[in-house]
Amino acid sequence: MRDAPTDSFDDSGPQPMSRRQLLRVLGVAAVGAPLATALGQGRCRLRLGTPGCDTTAIKAVFDATGWKTVSLDHIAFQVADYQKEAAFYHALMGWTLRSDDGKRAVMDVGDWGSVILEQGPPGPPPDTTGRGGAPSRTVVTGFSFGIEPWDAKTVEAELRRRGLSPVADNDGRGLESFHVKDPDGFDLQISNGVSRNRHRAPASATLAAPAPFESTGWRTVWLDHISFSVSNYKESASFYCNLLGWKPTYDEGSQNECLIGDVGDIIIRGGNPLDPAFGRGGGRGGARPDSMAAAPARRARIDHISFGVQPWDTDKVKEELEKRGLRARVDTSTGDEIHVAAYKSYHTTTPNGFDLQISAVTHDTRLTLPTAVRPKRGDTR
Repeated sequence: MRDAPTDSFDDSGPQPMSRRQLLRVLGVAAVGAPLATALGQGRCRLRLGTPGCDTTAIKAVFDATGWKTVSLDHIAFQVADYQKEAAFYHALMGWTLRSDDGKRAVMDVGDWGSVILEQGPPGPPPDTTGRGGAPSRTVVTGFSFGIEPWDAKTVEAELRRRGLSPVADNDGRGLESFHVKDPDGFDLQISNGVSRNRHRAPASATLAAPAPFESTGWRTVWLDHISFSVSNYKESASFYCNLLGWKPTYDEGSQNECLIGDVGDIIIRGGNPLDPAFGRGGGRGGARPDSMAAAPARRARIDHISFGVQPWDTDKVKEELEKRGLRARVDTSTGDEIHVAAYKSYHTTTPNGFDLQISAVTHDTRLTLPTAVRPKRGDTR
């Protein structure tokens, strides 16, 4: 795919236009930036250049390791009723149950990733709300990624050299890993990636809870994005990119979307340390109501996750969600009508109140735009 735009734009042929081409046409200073970040999301998108939206790069939190993220080992959820959640994901998203020990379920997400659903307290976790302020009974407690190259002693030494305190977690069956805390104390597990081998055998465990509705027949094919809210988005983006080899795209002033290699994407959102009001209480980047107010405690949370599914038909997906009694809230990121929008997705809610996003994005389309949004000759939008 060519990186530079052609001399003119017309309607001949269905050739797609790469995201980086469109971003150059629009004058956005980014290469390969996912469209959702560059054009539609973030509190600074209409306030670029203001003091609270300074996009100047900060000094790296530490030097790059040279590691590359090659796999999603798992995303860990704690939920009030994990077996009901597992049955939901199986029927809606096509995930398969690998094991259930009565306290947690391990599910395969296609043949490329896993989730762990762990039983938590029956009520909502502290200070956790879903979209729109409704209480959620789900919290994401951590995530795990496989890296290369792997040598346990070298990895441990490099983690310690960067001021981290790795805790080994090995299963005796080939998995080697370390847990570390990110700048907000969020649990990150780094592994040798052998968990990918589990997908060689079919997951055929029996679900304990009945299916909530008939299967959609959808396949989950891509980690479209993790929405990661943090205290200081520049620091967290620097941490993950330099540690795990993720690639930053477009610093919007309140967030940066990073490419997790061929694994997926993550939008790191939060306070801007270059904002004059940063750390003064009243929320991320907000001004404190009085001089005695303490700075807010640091924390990170994953407020929603978007998965790409196939087959995708915009109207059919909405119909299938609503037929199962689920809400289908449109999210195109740019506010365009969903049938003409470059980014097509719906939000819905799981039985335990987690905000699940379902999109049309796949690995092969993550950086492409359909003909419908290509600028025509003379169009400067």
